Amino acid sequence: MTSEPGLKPTPSQTVGPFFHGALLDEDRSELVPPDHPEAIRIEGTVYDGAGEPVSDAMVEIWQANQAGRYNDPSDNRQDLPLDPATFSGFGRSGTDEGGRFSFVTVKPGPVAGPDTGMQAPHIMVSVFARGLLKRVVTRIYFPDEEGDNANDPILSSIVDPGFRKTLVAYDEGDALRFDIYLQGENQTAFFEL
Repeated sequence: MTSEPGLKPTPSQTVGPFFHGALLDEDRSELVPPDHPEAIRIEGTVYDGAGEPVSDAMVEIWQANQAGRYNDPSDNRQDLPLDPATFSGFGRSGTDEGGRFSFVTVKPGPVAGPDTGMQAPHIMVSVFARGLLKRVVTRIYFPDEEGDNANDPILSSIVDPGFRKTLVAYDEGDALRFDIYLQGENQTAFFEL
């Protein structure tokens, strides 16, 4: 393929804000019904570098089920149950005017790590927002899993304990709180893909 003489490639463009009109037409924030016996609520706010709420971001989650198995063809472990009819493991939430998002899901089970060990229960998170060239990726770990969190190979790879703490939700009684800071003093730890 050849290009027109004198034309240069177009530089990367920032993402959005188009999520609410294009990708959020279907509510995917409830991975299980709120009355599910093991349902948990995760709530948070997305903040920009100045500490202001981001009202037009999109947050996606991907997680294993309670047994630690993903609803994905690549996870073909027959020794763990799969519940594809009731739990896909994928969720999507837009942020509201105050930058808030929420999900109703179940706590995932531990999953195999990059080596022979196990990873602590966690939820993978992608954030898409205006001003980002690419999505940012992080994880939510659970506050009641201190032992497993301490041994998780991904979480323990973050040397700074303060930075590591940004990946652990905190219990507010009726929900787990997980705020996402895209930049700034309280920036959430993000992973390179």
